[in-house]
Amino acid sequence: MRTAQPLTPGAITRRHCLAAGAVALALPGLVSAQAWPAKPIRLIVPFPPGGLIDNMARLVGPRLAQELGQPVVIDNKPGVGGNLGAAEAARAQADGYTLLMASPPLTISPALYASLPYKPEQIAPVGLLGRVPNVLLVNPKSGINSVAELLARARREPGKMNYASNGNGTSLHLSAELFKNTAGVFITHIPYRGAAAAVTGLISGEVDMMFENLPSVLGQIQGGTVKALAVTTSRRSKTLPAVPTLAEQGMPAFDVSAWYGLAAPAGTPPAVIAAVEQALQKILREPEVMRAMESRGADVGFLAAAPMGTFMAADAAKWKRVADFAKITLG
Repeated sequence: MRTAQPLTPGAITRRHCLAAGAVALALPGLVSAQAWPAKPIRLIVPFPPGGLIDNMARLVGPRLAQELGQPVVIDNKPGVGGNLGAAEAARAQADGYTLLMASPPLTISPALYASLPYKPEQIAPVGLLGRVPNVLLVNPKSGINSVAELLARARREPGKMNYASNGNGTSLHLSAELFKNTAGVFITHIPYRGAAAAVTGLISGEVDMMFENLPSVLGQIQGGTVKALAVTTSRRSKTLPAVPTLAEQGMPAFDVSAWYGLAAPAGTPPAVIAAVEQALQKILREPEVMRAMESRGADVGFLAAAPMGTFMAADAAKWKRVADFAKITLG
């Protein structure tokens, strides 16, 4: 019989290292969350530089980097209405080093595309930062001064009125279809190549009305080249407090916005999600950040991961109803 030998300090160290390694292999999410963040974090923006979502990412990203102690690198991955960037985030390792700038395409695209390059359940909500109203616009020369007057004309001349959008399947297209469905009117859709061309069409009189993101058209509203009849959120916008909501004008259930927030690959460790949530809440309490967001037409309002998930589920169900009503499909 062999006599058991006493463990030397070196043997104890080796054994502990082996045990720690076994725990690391068994619980990679836990270990990475405890060490996180140990390197730069990539923030995928699924749109080109210069737009609303990109601007918000570049506003929040540097402050998030300060709070987390690691650089946050903005990575623009535009294409297919935001779906390519979402797909890249869905395929990324769920280790906390990839985040996605989330926006309405995450809840609209599943209703429009028979085949997406990712599955919605591959994306996990992290935190909703705020919402930007859409605004219902007409040409000031139209003589239309309220939603009631617009609907009266549409009913008096069915099929003669038309509306512009920035393209088929966009949130502005679906906003108008929801408006038509809610009001029970028929207005012809005229898709343009981008929002700027659509606004030009409205100003020139080629079309009768359109929906647009508030920040993109604020200058034209203030300059009087377009007239705002309503905002689409349930509350009036701080940026245009004199403009009533659609809910105030006979559509009580109408609530649409260009929301934005952060998401991550599904399976990202809960400790990482909680750390980002905490950092975002702190950032959004800063007066300078709030002023910057509001100057971009946004209504700041944080939702943590769980309530953001509930919000996204309701948004997806709404757009599914609209897509089915309007028979919109994009492949």
